[in-house]
Amino acid sequence: MTTQTDQELLELAAYAAGVKNARWSNGFGGMAGNQDGRPVIFNPLTSDADAFRLMSRLAMRITYRSVDVDVSCFAACCSEYVPTYKDAAEATRRAITRAAAAIGQSMKEQGK
Repeated sequence: MTTQTDQELLELAAYAAGVKNARWSNGFGGMAGNQDGRPVIFNPLTSDADAFRLMSRLAMRITYRSVDVDVSCFAACCSEYVPTYKDAAEATRRAITRAAAAIGQSMKEQGK
């Protein structure tokens, strides 16, 4: 995957998560949209809850090693490694978001 801004990652992850009408909102610090018929602010880069729901929705698998976390999803055959030497929770959220963004990109390319 090419280097992307956090906003680009969130836009693609929101697409993969099924967040409808997602748009960047500086005021909320994330993507504002609606999901499952309710309004949401979506930012799995900063929210453990959003990252967990995203991981569950996309059936991701997380593997921790001494210096990194690997998040993979069998449906899209993607794997994202993020170092954990600074903050394991932050690295996990970023890996989940990056893997979801890869799935979202694939979905867009396939017209889903």
